[in-house]
Amino acid sequence: MQAYRSLTRRSVLAALMAALVSCWSPAAVLAQSADPLPSWNEGPAKASILSFVGRVTAPDSPAYLPEIERIAVFDNDGTLWPEHPMYAQLAFALDRVKTLAPKHPEWRKQQPFRAALDGDMKTLAASGERDLVQLMVATHSGMTTDAFEQIVTDWLASARHPHFNRLYTDLAYQPMLELLSYLRANGFKTYIASGGGVEFMRPWTGRVYGVPPEQVIGTSVKTRFEMRNGRPQLYRIGEVNFIDDKAGKPVGIWEAIGRRPVAAFGNSDGDLEMLQWTTLAGGGRFGLIVHHTDAEREYAYDRDTTFGRLDKALDAAAINQWTVVDMKTDWKVIFAPETEGRPVGE
Repeated sequence: MQAYRSLTRRSVLAALMAALVSCWSPAAVLAQSADPLPSWNEGPAKASILSFVGRVTAPDSPAYLPEIERIAVFDNDGTLWPEHPMYAQLAFALDRVKTLAPKHPEWRKQQPFRAALDGDMKTLAASGERDLVQLMVATHSGMTTDAFEQIVTDWLASARHPHFNRLYTDLAYQPMLELLSYLRANGFKTYIASGGGVEFMRPWTGRVYGVPPEQVIGTSVKTRFEMRNGRPQLYRIGEVNFIDDKAGKPVGIWEAIGRRPVAAFGNSDGDLEMLQWTTLAGGGRFGLIVHHTDAEREYAYDRDTTFGRLDKALDAAAINQWTVVDMKTDWKVIFAPETEGRPVGE
């Protein structure tokens, strides 16, 4: 009888401890929170997110999805952090051009390198994708993958956004950070699918977004294996391997994941095909576009802009019933309170 009582007490205590651990784990707290998206204003955008997650995670819902199928993909530039006045990676490349220029005197007569050295942003902005990719390749190759990762890490440790005067990595959108956490708390696996360089993003996405390097998909340069001084190395050579933008995004996602996502989040025409491929396959799927409408707290732009043009995808959103987030009205804050962006000089 005593053994029975002891066993019962142990069982009860174990059950209570398990319940407490479950209730107080970060994921459980977020999932059970009365408002898992506190930086979002009440409205159709927030409601559509909560409704979608509720439908696909409720076991008795016709739209229920097992966790293995809960794949969400996010664009980076303009969706998770600012892309104006230029992409962060382009700012990095311009700094690299200046650093490497003494070794390349020919750049003074070649575009887009001449424009980069002269600070001629008008010419750079007018450059086509091919010229910008050429700039990236020339400044991001000719070294090992370890060396490139260190260069990126060092640059981001001190480089500041020219408008907000904050480290780039302090300018992740707080509402989107909450959305990433909310999805993960509900069994989603979150990926980044960006036109930016995959090895430019991987050193910091885990720390900033909670997305580990193996869940980052992006544009890449060709890499080869070499033995250098008796040590195995991966060496970045000056050729494009894959451009993860526009129609390339679904291809990159499929090759990296092997599954069609059920939710996609973007902000520009570069994300159109990713949103189409994700949402137009039938079933309970979700598409969302971040519309930059807040000129006071961030930027306002869509159809008439060089970086992050939102034209065809904005029209497609109405047809395909994608959620369009109005940054000015749907977000209480843009950045985390402790790093709220302020223009230089304020």
